[in-house]
Amino acid sequence: MRNEHFSRRRFLKLTAAGLSGAAIPGVAHAREPIAADEFTVATPVAIEVNARPIPSFDSSDKTRVRFGALEYRSGLILTSRFRGFGGLSGFRLDPKGERFIAVSDRGGWFTGRIVYKGREMTGLDDVEAAPLLGPDGRPITARGWYDSESLALDGTFVYVGIERVHRILRYDFARGFTRSRAEEIPLSPAWRKQLPSNKGLEALMVVPKGLPLAGTLIALSERGLDADGNIIAFLIGGKTPGQFSLRRTDKFEVSDGVLLPSGDLLVLERKFSWLSGIGIRIRRIPLKSVGPGALVDGPAIFEADLGQEVDNMEAIDAHVTPEGDTVLTLVSDDNFSMVQRNLILQFTLRE
Repeated sequence: MRNEHFSRRRFLKLTAAGLSGAAIPGVAHAREPIAADEFTVATPVAIEVNARPIPSFDSSDKTRVRFGALEYRSGLILTSRFRGFGGLSGFRLDPKGERFIAVSDRGGWFTGRIVYKGREMTGLDDVEAAPLLGPDGRPITARGWYDSESLALDGTFVYVGIERVHRILRYDFARGFTRSRAEEIPLSPAWRKQLPSNKGLEALMVVPKGLPLAGTLIALSERGLDADGNIIAFLIGGKTPGQFSLRRTDKFEVSDGVLLPSGDLLVLERKFSWLSGIGIRIRRIPLKSVGPGALVDGPAIFEADLGQEVDNMEAIDAHVTPEGDTVLTLVSDDNFSMVQRNLILQFTLRE
């Protein structure tokens, strides 16, 4: 990784400029929605996303708001006439919890803004779709790179993990926003060999200054397993690169992760069976326990299943409100399926 470090706020200031059609040189932004029957785009284009509120998270007790350490705030079901909207697998917000960058598992960017009324989400606005470009300036799908599953921010740099080909791409949004070209981050061939083709890199996080492992890119696999059956994970760059493991329990697999300002790592996990359906949980792991050769574990602070408003939850992020509340945002991947949904849910983390 490079030694340059940019503040997340500066990155998102540039992001906001790009989303509003202002001043990132060389970037033109479309003003009209794309035709409804198109699936992919060659350049950034505006799309319309519709939102339907989810008044309560628990379908059997609509008055219930507390779920483990989380308190439900609001949620939305998202739909669009643009056929390529969906498959949301990585999602990152600005410090205010408003502007977002998302990545679809079919090689696309989505950028935009969450609209609020008070503390509740009411919709998305300024949404644009764009292709992820490779180092050659062509969409990464042209070279067979699909399953863009994970997303991390480091100032103006945006990291994307490509699951099936076990690659990590870095984009500098200061050089063209979503039109910037990828630079591939080297990953050890020995590490790649340990990753299954469809259970590879699923979560990326850059550790900011002031925390243990500052400057390190943490990469968690979905279900790459070590000799003891635990989840394989990597520390890339920084002062102590290496491999570690996340204890696997109850057949859960990794979906995403986020670092809290406190220095704890929240890992979003899911499992599925034809008998019990979907289960999701969030585990809290002290960042200080992470290091080369470590086996890390932590308690579940949140669990949900089909008795609540969940789907294939694949993304998590966190921001802090002006009132000091830590808000977690969870996003689902509909797999472009008629029977799955694109959800965005928000909870307050109660310590």
